[in-house]
Amino acid sequence: MHSRSPQFAPLFLLLLICAVGASWSPPLCKANEYDEAMAPQQGDVCQEPPSNGSYIPAPGVTDSDADNILVALNLEYLESEFFLFGATGAGLDRFAPELAAGGPAPIGAQKANLDNLTRDIIEQFGYQEVGHLRAIKETIPEAFPRVQLDLRKEVFAATMEAALGKLPEPFDAYANSQNYLLASYLIPYVGLTGYVGANPQLQSERAKRLVAGLLAVESGQDAVIRTLLYEQRNEQVVQGMTVADVTEKISQLRNKLGKTGIVDEGLVVPQCLGAEGRTSGNSLAGDANSVGYARTPAQIFRIVYGTGNESMPGGFYPEGGRGRVAESFL
Repeated sequence: MHSRSPQFAPLFLLLLICAVGASWSPPLCKANEYDEAMAPQQGDVCQEPPSNGSYIPAPGVTDSDADNILVALNLEYLESEFFLFGATGAGLDRFAPELAAGGPAPIGAQKANLDNLTRDIIEQFGYQEVGHLRAIKETIPEAFPRVQLDLRKEVFAATMEAALGKLPEPFDAYANSQNYLLASYLIPYVGLTGYVGANPQLQSERAKRLVAGLLAVESGQDAVIRTLLYEQRNEQVVQGMTVADVTEKISQLRNKLGKTGIVDEGLVVPQCLGAEGRTSGNSLAGDANSVGYARTPAQIFRIVYGTGNESMPGGFYPEGGRGRVAESFL
């Protein structure tokens, strides 16, 4: 048996203190201070121009392409405000007011009670969504301002009750990391299925490049959320219901509201629905060939309104979505 090298003892002790969560903890236990202390030195890298692999936003998409992309803008506003507020207690009006463009402030958004790791990840997601908004609005300068969003815990509670049935206590999306991740499970996946559905409809190369890039990061966010929840899949959320059970119930609700077959899957599925029919673990959702599912704009609005009707606003969008496609349903 190998003995632990003496030089690792202080680091091991530090990690143990952070993990235990003592009332006093060293600065490195705190996410932001850890990032600052451990981040690579910037040097000249921050002064370098964008690489030829970057998307450079500029006008030049067709009207029909703009209409398709602006469906997604409704969801990007939702994600940016939910993630920014959840991690920092502030939203676009603090971090990028020019992107809100005078649109109404979200109702009921608040800072969540998150552990350091989850807060760090969600804060990153929030800043990523700011970039998405900028990329869309610089590509489509006539894009609409921030829509009215309702991010009160009561809205999340109503969605959870619709999925799970009557709960002993109302679900509070902001109460802790697990609840917040389950609430987050509600959001990015709907957007990424919308991008998959929009892609075949696009005409211009610029629009295709933008949507492909947005889809890549949205898919990554969804994968991180699912992975964090998969690690907790057997933990009980409410009496007789685990994290995996809750994700499956949410997915079933979205399938029902969208009025489709299976386009949404929880973290654990019957083996016949798992990859190659060989596993019930479902860290990523996909069809029989593990290819991402697609949704239409109508299906997306049925889900995010929580009404099952693209012509009946509600849920996170009390006044409905914006843009020609969304408004054509109202």
